[in-house]
Amino acid sequence: MSGSTGCGAGEIAHDPLLPLGVAAGATRRISLGTAITLAFARNPMSVAYQAWDLAAASEGRFVLGLGAQVKAHITRRFSMHWDNPVAQMREYLEALHAIFAAFQHDVPLDHRGRYCAHSLLTPAFNPGPLPDGHAPQIALAAVGAAMTRGRRRAVLGGLPAPLHDHPVHRHRHLPALVEGRDRAVSEKPLPWRLGHLMLAIGDNAEEQAAATERVRKQPAFYGSTPAYVEVLRSIGYENLQPELLTLSKHGRWDDMSALFDDDLMERFAFRGTLEELPQKIAHRYAGRVDRVASYFPLPDYPEERISAFLSAARAAAERPVAVIPSWSRTTFCASPTPSSCSAIGTPNVS
Repeated sequence: MSGSTGCGAGEIAHDPLLPLGVAAGATRRISLGTAITLAFARNPMSVAYQAWDLAAASEGRFVLGLGAQVKAHITRRFSMHWDNPVAQMREYLEALHAIFAAFQHDVPLDHRGRYCAHSLLTPAFNPGPLPDGHAPQIALAAVGAAMTRGRRRAVLGGLPAPLHDHPVHRHRHLPALVEGRDRAVSEKPLPWRLGHLMLAIGDNAEEQAAATERVRKQPAFYGSTPAYVEVLRSIGYENLQPELLTLSKHGRWDDMSALFDDDLMERFAFRGTLEELPQKIAHRYAGRVDRVASYFPLPDYPEERISAFLSAARAAAERPVAVIPSWSRTTFCASPTPSSCSAIGTPNVS
């Protein structure tokens, strides 16, 4: 599809890596990545094998987006270990880089840490090197400043949490990225930064209102998580988080959405026709992020209209911004869940 530069698959109700294997063989130009893969639900060696194979299949277009999730999901849903997520993620990234080095350069594997140890890789189990420039890139999702600082040491890209606002971005994420860069190798550029777009799209007020109600559920869900209290505090809504959390524990999902009022939606979502949105996106994000991606699938409009929107969004930016439509619920899987599969179009999209 003209105007798009990449696609991402999220881990919600489906594994994000499987559809990217299909997409790697169906595309030739766009970047392909996970947004995100849950790191702590898997061991580094398993992730390394999958990332290496996807990088090979896509001829170097694969970006491994990693995130920590929260303790309850890691321990209760996946029955995996959770300790200090920042230290745990730092070691996880170190392990991945050690494994990638062993794959690429056939050096001895000897990573020994507090949370994982990898010290055996015989030739029969080494997939071997990739062509120069084809190794997986790594991007790391972060909500807090500590995780943001840590990602500068070992990753090329940053994936802010889907629920974020400018005060948090300006006063926490960017300073933390700079601090992490200064602690690492200061002459290297900062990781690229991606902004999520929660789009409530419609051709008239009625369609936009219906789309807004669908979108409203997602930021309300994120807002219930204690990790997001800093985001809400930055805009004066700190007391909303415990209310949302209480409702979530009682399964009152619709009531949570009702608490996330229109003023909040203006901060976290974009509402309008497809043609009105590029200027709104550029006003909020140009100069602040390097890439943007739609959190929800775009409407089932004609391809020419979607392509015009993507091109207009890029043209409206003050500097080049990669425009990444979300994966569609129809192309490679049947999930009704946002961000789980690809929305770019047919298997022949480049």
